[in-house]
Order: sequence, then C-alpha cells, then structure tokens
Amino acid sequence: MKILFITDNFPPEVNAPASRTYEHCIEWVKEGADVTVLTCAPNFPQGVVFEGYKNSPYQIEMVEGIKVIRVWSYIAANAGFAKRILDYISFAFMAFWAGLFEKADVIVATSPQFFTTFTGFSLSLIKRRPWVFELRDLWPESIVTVGAMDKGLAIRFLEKIERFMYRHADMIVAVTDAFKARLVDYGIDPAKISVVTNGVDPTLFPPLERNTALRQQLGIEDKFVIGYIGTHGMAHSLEFIVGAMAELKDRTIHLQCVGDGARKAAIVEKASDLGVTNVSFLDPVPKSEVSQYIAALDAVLVPLRKSDTFKTVIPSKIFEAACMRKPILLGVDGQAREIIEQFEAGLFFEPEDRESFLTSLKRLSDDSMLCERLSEGGKKLAEAYDRRSLAMKMKQQLVSLSERKLSRR
Repeated sequence: MKILFITDNFPPEVNAPASRTYEHCIEWVKEGADVTVLTCAPNFPQGVVFEGYKNSPYQIEMVEGIKVIRVWSYIAANAGFAKRILDYISFAFMAFWAGLFEKADVIVATSPQFFTTFTGFSLSLIKRRPWVFELRDLWPESIVTVGAMDKGLAIRFLEKIERFMYRHADMIVAVTDAFKARLVDYGIDPAKISVVTNGVDPTLFPPLERNTALRQQLGIEDKFVIGYIGTHGMAHSLEFIVGAMAELKDRTIHLQCVGDGARKAAIVEKASDLGVTNVSFLDPVPKSEVSQYIAALDAVLVPLRKSDTFKTVIPSKIFEAACMRKPILLGVDGQAREIIEQFEAGLFFEPEDRESFLTSLKRLSDDSMLCERLSEGGKKLAEAYDRRSLAMKMKQQLVSLSERKLSRR
C-alpha cells in the first residue's frame, strides 16, 4: 500500500504533530507500507531552518524507511497571523506540485492548520484516490481562543473553508472523541469519522532512574521539580504559571521550563520583572534527549488557557509523562481531565486559577505516597495508549478506505 502523507511538521522538529506522524509512519513501514511524507524544511517554532537543512525547492531523504520530500515554503516564526498564513499557503502550494509526481493509494493531510488539506483534496481529485483529513486541532477556532485574531470576516471565511474540507474528505481521523462530536454537530456524517487518539511509543519514553546528574548540572538537585517541556505558545498559559510561582512561599518547589515559542520572550521577561527565583528556562532540546529531562523531574506540568475549546483536546505530553511514570499536574479540563482521573495518573487544577494550581502543586510536593500512586496510574494509562497499536488502528482504516474506493471504480 502506498501512503502519501502531507504535513508541515516532521522530525527533527519535536512538537506533537511531528512526533505522531513520524511514529505512525515508522509502524506502517514496518508493516510493509510504502510511505512518502511531503513536508518542509524543519523550522518550528523559531522560524529558523535547522542546522544541516536548507529551504530548497525540492530535496529527498530517507528516514527509517520513510521517503521524506522537503519543499520550499515561506518560513516565519510562530508569531504573527499574516506571516503564518503565508507560511501555510506557500507550503500547501509547493507540496501540491511535488505530490503530483508521487504515486499513492491513499492521501493523508494533517492539521493543526488545514491548508495542508487543500493539497490533499486537490491531489485526490487529480489522482482519483481517496484522501483523509487527520484532524488534530479545531482550526481556525483555536486562533480565536488564544486571542490571535478576533472572530471577524476573515475567520468566518476560514470556517467556511474548514466545513468544505470536512464534507469533501473521504474519511476524517479525529484525535479526540470530542472532535468527532463537534463535527457531528456541524452536520458531518459520523460514519466517515473515526477516532485515533494520541499516544506514546514506550521505547522512546521508558521509565528511567531519576537523572540526578542533570539535576545537579541545573542546580535543582535539592528541589521538588515540576517541569514543562514543549512549545511556549499563546495557548499554554505559561505567563499565568510564572505569576503563580511568584506567590509560592515554599521555595523548595521549582519549575523548570524547556522549549521555545511565540510567547517565550514575554514569559521570561515576566519572570524577570517579578523577580522570580523558583523558575528557570532552558532552550529546546533534541527529541532524543527529552526523556532525560523528564527523568530529572518529580512531576510534569501540562497547562492550557481556560477555554471551552481546549476541553476537546488531549495534550500528548500526558502520555509521555505517564509512560515515564511521572505524576501529571494538569491544567486542562474536559477529555484530558477525564483520562487523567480515570487512570489516577495526576492531579487536576482549574486552568488559570492560582489557588487551585498552588494547592494541587503543594499536594504533590508534600505527599510522596500520592506521587507513587499517580506513578502507578501513569503506567496503566501509557499501556492503554500505546502508539504502536494506535498506528495499526489507523493503518487498518486507511486500507479499508482504499479498498472500498477501488471496489466502486
């Protein structure tokens, strides 16, 4: 089976879309699929091309059996709506031309931004092959949620395009049940919507011994360390977290932030203005090193802004933390909270509620027995969301779709 996968995030980028695509494609290759990924030069989130790569019109590399085609795009940092739209559209256009020359039995186009679906839809018409909309984010709704843009004419126009793509996709693979429910509310046929959640590859995030050497190197060896590792973006509410940490009287508790993003400079500046000494910031680290940084933590922080939109999402960070047996401090209501509480893998705090955040944080730092119970719950959670079995579930759906379409021709 030939799978053509269109995504503007792929390793060595380390965000959730890149990881999901990469790990799924590896499993499909192992099962005998011929997988081609159309992507761009790695640059997220700084908007700077990674060392060793060029923003060239067309280049090919093989990554663990996956044929990766990188095309030129207008590259911009993850900040500024207009520049990002140019980034997205330029990639969609260039990926379309590259995709014309690639054989496919099925085409997959993944969000968060849905301009990749323009490419998937257009190629499906020309090649007469089915295409799949992998829905990772309710975009453009999330743009309004984080305050990047008001809900005006432009957003309403993007919403019309979004609904068009939902209607014309041969299949939609949503990453949460809440996303599927929302699409059904939009009038999309539930029969063509399946759910394949995010998960974790246990070989990439094994339970490790506490990384005391790294703790000593970072000067946090005698602290209860909670960590945030990932994008410092508009959705993640890290300004709120820094403000709350400034009010924390117990200075044996420390927050370690690792990563970069559109809001990092503002977050660091806020910490400086407040004179915060119990928060430290590190640059992004390669995917291969993330597990070592998680191993240095006592608990993992997973926050988002307070919004009904974010009640539909399940951040992939919870699966990585759970797999490494780290208690989770979760500031995301809705489906993510349900999973954490179902497996007893962490504590929930009301998003952007300082008293709730500080109370839950203190409970973790003061109760080692609680942390042990949450660690055991994390083990069960990770087993239930093994990325390898989820990848096989999605592949079976792609095979079934392709066979149905062939039988009708």
